Amino acid sequence: MATFDHERLAVYQVALDFLPVADDVAGSLPAGRAYLSDQLHRAATSIVLNIAEGAGEFSKREKGRFYRMAMRSATESAAILDVCRRLRIGDENHLLAGRELLLRVFAMLVRLVRSVGESGTGSGTGSGTGKGRTNHD
Repeated sequence: MATFDHERLAVYQVALDFLPVADDVAGSLPAGRAYLSDQLHRAATSIVLNIAEGAGEFSKREKGRFYRMAMRSATESAAILDVCRRLRIGDENHLLAGRELLLRVFAMLVRLVRSVGESGTGSGTGSGTGKGRTNHD
């Protein structure tokens, strides 16, 4: 069976693996937190869609642009999980599982962006691990 380019990317598969985790987290949020649920669904889906769009591009610049958008959606998803943890809402195991998948997705996307010759991945280390981060609390 023929496949699309994006289906062969490991990062695409890991991003797909994050979708049911995001759905579980969103589904476990209490009433009154629909805004977080909706935002998590949109951000998680955006990761997958931007990876697919980037893989379908011929221009390295456009590939990099879509992969960087996927990176932003991954960090947005991670921030939503952080909000849930801070507010003590959602299942802790799902939140941690989602975080681990997002760390993998982010690191893979950094490598993809670099492989197409695009910079602009931010001032971090690109590992998604927070190394080199200062604590302003």
